[in-house]
Amino acid sequence: MTEFEPADPAPPGVDPTVASPARVWNYWVGGTDNFAVDRETGERVRDAMPFMPMLARYARRFLADAVRQLAVDHGVRQFLDIGTGMPTAGNTHQVAQEIAPGARVVYVDNDPSVLAQAGALLTSSPAGRTDYVDADLRDVDAVLAGARRTLDFSQPIAVLFIAVLHFIPDSDDPYRIVQRLLDAVPPGSFLVVGHAAGDIQADVVGPAMDLYNQRSAAPISLRPRDGVARFFDGLELIAPGVVPLDQWWGPGEVEPSAVGRLSGYAGVARKP
Repeated sequence: MTEFEPADPAPPGVDPTVASPARVWNYWVGGTDNFAVDRETGERVRDAMPFMPMLARYARRFLADAVRQLAVDHGVRQFLDIGTGMPTAGNTHQVAQEIAPGARVVYVDNDPSVLAQAGALLTSSPAGRTDYVDADLRDVDAVLAGARRTLDFSQPIAVLFIAVLHFIPDSDDPYRIVQRLLDAVPPGSFLVVGHAAGDIQADVVGPAMDLYNQRSAAPISLRPRDGVARFFDGLELIAPGVVPLDQWWGPGEVEPSAVGRLSGYAGVARKP
């Protein structure tokens, strides 16, 4: 992948003067698919919230670990990754198809920068399949129509929302969006959520997110644990449940500087 620079022609639909959530996140995880405005925004947020890049890296680790766990322990072979973000190392299809070469993965995003790089998400193993759906997750009908081109909705599907539901304000009813998607998948399917927390280091995170929201094309809605746990209503939670991100792993599996500082929640649950 090559780094976008404002002096170069931007991909169609991409505004290089406004920070993109996908590109800022890409910068935090060490990627190069970002503009100067994204790096500046990322640095300003990091000045206010120094552990933000570490949070982004652990969120990425959670994605890979959740996909691996579902593929190995639960035999899941289909993944619907919504709010994909910029391609980077350890994409969902790479993790899933390393375990099960026949796994099928559909990515969904509506950021023009992600669309411009979507080719990196379509490098499936010969036995598997990958696809990309250019859609806003709020348009559930479009998401499902696109996903059905590749996924078999009579078989279990893991629906992934990693660092994306906090971009959906309560006024757009994110809980209803998630429920409609879960209604479409069969029993034995899974929901995976990583979500920004409003009640972990709130004195630091709140001001930092206010700064982010002033500069980003898509503002963030922080939610407390109860607000995140609500996405799993009616589902069977997988241990350790809905927990702060640093508690998803066991003792000693998280670097000491991350303990108590990762202001996000993680959870995985099965549809009965």
